[in-house]
Amino acid sequence: MSDYPRLTEMGIQHPQEIEKFAMYTVGNTDILQIKYDRKKGSLLPVSRRYKFAQVKKSVLVDSGTRQTETLFESTPAFREALHELEQLKLEREKGLDLAPMIREELQHLEEDIALRTQYIQSLVDKL
Repeated sequence: MSDYPRLTEMGIQHPQEIEKFAMYTVGNTDILQIKYDRKKGSLLPVSRRYKFAQVKKSVLVDSGTRQTETLFESTPAFREALHELEQLKLEREKGLDLAPMIREELQHLEEDIALRTQYIQSLVDKL
């Protein structure tokens, strides 16, 4: 099962390719725009928009006169998608802290291998 069931339900098969996202409201519709980091030559779209119609609610304003007011609020699906995108963002930020450390370790390993290779070549030259 996917770590991001709402995103999977929206048709996002590779959430790791999400670069950034934005949300805004037009009329009574919440819009989630997602931009992807695609490889060069990819035929897949660089950005997509997902629309979520807001839910209409009647709220009692004055209990004495029974006056109500109509409000619109975001759907649970929209809120779940935002939550999963925020989770993805946090996981990626944690991974970014790790990347420089891994690069440094790789550089040390390459230096060690180069020194060891030179030593072995010097031994071969002595033969």
